[in-house]
Amino acid sequence: MKEITISPLEAGQRFDKYLVKCLPNATKSFLYKMLRKKNITLNRKKAEGSEKLAAGDVIQMFFADETYEKFAGTDTNADTDIKIRTDTRTAERSQHTSGKMFESAGRQVKKQKVKLEVLYENNDILIINKPAGMLSQKAKKDDYSLVEAISDYLLESGALTKEQLRTFHPGICNRLDRNTSGIVVAGKSIYGLQTMTAAFKERTLHKYYLCIVKGNVEKRSRVKGYLYKNERTNKVTILQNAPKEKEKDILPIETEYIPVCANKQATLLKVNLLTGRSHQIRAHLSFLGHPLAGDEKYGDAAWNQYFRKKYNIRHQMLHAYQLDFPKEQLVVTTAVPGGFCEVLKGEGLWQPGIQEDLEVLR
Repeated sequence: MKEITISPLEAGQRFDKYLVKCLPNATKSFLYKMLRKKNITLNRKKAEGSEKLAAGDVIQMFFADETYEKFAGTDTNADTDIKIRTDTRTAERSQHTSGKMFESAGRQVKKQKVKLEVLYENNDILIINKPAGMLSQKAKKDDYSLVEAISDYLLESGALTKEQLRTFHPGICNRLDRNTSGIVVAGKSIYGLQTMTAAFKERTLHKYYLCIVKGNVEKRSRVKGYLYKNERTNKVTILQNAPKEKEKDILPIETEYIPVCANKQATLLKVNLLTGRSHQIRAHLSFLGHPLAGDEKYGDAAWNQYFRKKYNIRHQMLHAYQLDFPKEQLVVTTAVPGGFCEVLKGEGLWQPGIQEDLEVLR
């Protein structure tokens, strides 16, 4: 018989979903059968699987040790097919002792070594400054993204154990494009994940970005429109007016931008993202005639070439700069990135007191 006590990290998830993570080699039909027969119990009582787990809950599995190990994927004597499937699922979660490689189903995959810049941390959430060029989440199976880097960070710090990683995976609550830098919030517990994901969805927090755009933007403005995303090309189109017929793929957007410093050629903007749609800032500002410097997808090719030659800029000048949590009376801010400073100073957009201006423009 196997007995497991639910930790605070795992609390808040459905019982059946927990069992699927705990016993990855068991089918769902088998798990529900074990629940019906009381071979798996919750707090020593029969359970349906839909219950929400709380810290301290006790799960009992009335299996032989070898049966549990087989379904959990920890049986070293299990048949080869099961072991290969288990290795494929778990290898990406575990660090190699060298910290430079990890093995997956008998093959080696290069793993980047990333030192996270942590801006804020408590028992439930982690706020990170993501560098430009890093994926928020995997695009391909072998990618090493911010999510994997967060798991490694928590394992190294002792905030998470390899055993807990089998039934709880840290996740991010907001995503940034690969070539956008700045603030990303991660959940260190189910509670943290659920709470912060809801905060982003319900817009109970405020997100501010910095960007360098073409042209002289003279005044603060709040603009609306509609956004359509082509999933095949991963590119969005901005519409000024709502379509005559309602279409589910066309979504309303709202963007507020605040000029911080400008000249005839360029402007440093602080952007308040009022709706968080894919590529919203980049596409909306381009639609308004102010494309971002370095933006290959929505930008001005000749202008981008100028920044590549002068500053070696090869990604859009967009940085998730600040998160404001009014309920918690918490404001998390990053420094102006080095690449931004170089361009701002080179283009005559950096002035004394600009850092203080950014703080008060809310």
